[in-house]
Amino acid sequence: MAILIGDTAPDFTLESTEGTIHFHDYIEGSWAVLFSHPKNFTPVCTTELGYTAKLKPEFEKRGVKVLGLSVDKLEDHGGWAKDIEETQGAALNFPLLADTEGKVARLYDMIHPNADNTLTVRSVFVVGPDKKVKLKIEYPASTGRNFDEVLRVIDSLQLTAKHQVATPVNWKSGEDVIIVPAVSNEQAKTKYPEGWKELKPYLRIVPQPRG
Repeated sequence: MAILIGDTAPDFTLESTEGTIHFHDYIEGSWAVLFSHPKNFTPVCTTELGYTAKLKPEFEKRGVKVLGLSVDKLEDHGGWAKDIEETQGAALNFPLLADTEGKVARLYDMIHPNADNTLTVRSVFVVGPDKKVKLKIEYPASTGRNFDEVLRVIDSLQLTAKHQVATPVNWKSGEDVIIVPAVSNEQAKTKYPEGWKELKPYLRIVPQPRG
């Protein structure tokens, strides 16, 4: 069965470059990003891991723990980490899981037989503190992911989890948001005493809530 948004992220225990990871224990109280790599020592993955390492302060600022997953052996990760630092200018600074038997890859439906029977596609899962899947994105093996987009979506997820708002197309943190239809105008007057811009009764625009 495929993992869908709203499902509890399956728990697992795997060795990693930073020791044994018990997934649910590791992310306890935090947000998490779990993303898979088709294979070690491949060009696109190398650029992705290097860029994600550079973004670690941004993930930490948002209370997000990042974990990469590869179906290769743990001993192969060390040599690849050196290549990543040499070519991308950033050392691996988050756990890279060694899913040598493909158990987690299958658990999370990261292997698509129509593409390849053994290699994972480029899956991204964002998991909330409640251990529920909040976002799922899949890319083909040939296309590098946009981790700036992952951060943008995390900003939206965290904002909308706290406030009764939704974020419009191409939204970025700091821009106006939408009051959700479940909030009546009377309730909105209490929440937003300075008012809002009503384009349609169902489309009410308000500055991003703070705090």
